[in-house]
Amino acid sequence: MTRTVLVARLDNAGDVLLQGPLVRAVAAGADRVVFLASPQGTAAAELLPGVDDVLTWHCPWIDGSPQPVDADDLAALVDRVRALGVDEAVVSTSFHQSPLPLALLLRTAGVGRISAISVDYPGSLLDVRHRVDDDLPEPERALSLARAAGFELPAGDDGLLAVRRPLPATGQAPGYVVLHPGASVPARAWPAGHCAGAVEALTDAGWRVLVTGGPGERALTAAIAGTRGTDLGGATTLAEMAALLDGAAAVVVGNTGPAHLAAAVGTPVVSLFSPVVPAVRWAPYGVRPELLGDQSAPCRDTRARECPVPGHPCLSSVSPADVVAAVDKVVAS
Repeated sequence: MTRTVLVARLDNAGDVLLQGPLVRAVAAGADRVVFLASPQGTAAAELLPGVDDVLTWHCPWIDGSPQPVDADDLAALVDRVRALGVDEAVVSTSFHQSPLPLALLLRTAGVGRISAISVDYPGSLLDVRHRVDDDLPEPERALSLARAAGFELPAGDDGLLAVRRPLPATGQAPGYVVLHPGASVPARAWPAGHCAGAVEALTDAGWRVLVTGGPGERALTAAIAGTRGTDLGGATTLAEMAALLDGAAAVVVGNTGPAHLAAAVGTPVVSLFSPVVPAVRWAPYGVRPELLGDQSAPCRDTRARECPVPGHPCLSSVSPADVVAAVDKVVAS
């Protein structure tokens, strides 16, 4: 019999990319892997080696901008999962999310075996209730869940992040740095004025600077690129972004999805890391990032979406000159 395993991760693109080792472990022991992702995470799921199909669903208890709970929508998800013939599910969540509502829906859809990390008592909702130290890097935390469910990475797999290759051609000659100024959470963004100053400083240091962003960030990227940077705001798919990062000498980015995408293609990262979440869990994985930002700032571990400290000192204290020095360091290492 064909064994179909569903892997679920229902938040943002960066969170999905961090599931790469888990997915490859599951794929090594399954005939078919279906990834259940949010609309924001679907393109990232499509980039993961080992994923055969992607199922998109907006989760009302995990999404940062949740839609109302709709009984018909829940029923439709159950029907879609049942139609896929899912035998087993591995539900991955962040430390502050519960897997149990989704486990209930998957049980209703006839999924026979479900594994997840759960602090709460799961009753009959989970077959494997995994416990783990929360201060693990997120990819290792997820991989520990796969192992608890009985899945191991194949021989020779290094357990690092990865994307499907080949990637699209970029048309860019070597010798550039990517600056990604936006962030899905405002508290994690380097101030725009500092970003614009970094474009000038990096250009003065001899780099071509490509400024990237999503479709909703075009005004931001245009202002930051100015006359000396190249504005690519809203101009790339996620796969095209991966290709740009793959060709870069370094990537300057906050704690947001493209930091993990850079790690997945093995490009050095200058990480402008706001400590609202712990760097031990969420810093770019496997690429020895140069971490900038005051990790002991008063906002530490607050999980704030908007900076709770006037002046955003954890990142406003980082200067464009600091970034240039960090780029030089990661390129030379």
